Amino acid sequence: MAAFVTPVFELGKALIEKLIPDPAAKADAQLKLLTLQQNGELAQLAAATDLAKAQASIDQVEAASPDTFVAGWRPFIGWVCGLGMAMQFIVSPFVTWGAALAGKSLSLPALDTTTLLTLLFGMLGLGTLRTAEKMKGVA
Repeated sequence: MAAFVTPVFELGKALIEKLIPDPAAKADAQLKLLTLQQNGELAQLAAATDLAKAQASIDQVEAASPDTFVAGWRPFIGWVCGLGMAMQFIVSPFVTWGAALAGKSLSLPALDTTTLLTLLFGMLGLGTLRTAEKMKGVA
């Protein structure tokens, strides 16, 4: 939405410049346009913040669930990422190296680390927030 809104406000500024000759009226019109723009940006920021808060409350409910399929999916994804990284950066190089020492040519398939890293960094960011909460004594 911001990609659409910015050109509209730029057009509004240009129209004010061309259509309003009186400097005081021009300044007043520009102030009103700027106020509209700021209110729109604040509304977007408030909506994004509300969405993040809603997601955080859903995450808390999921984490508190006794059902493994509800509460366990995040740890599962974390283990999948950890195992994938271990496979790509520890197991595969050592297996390839060991095979080379044994005189064999072996190469294990490479994993898509871009996807793994994106997922892992997202989870680590959330994990960091949880660590900060624990340090503050939040249950």
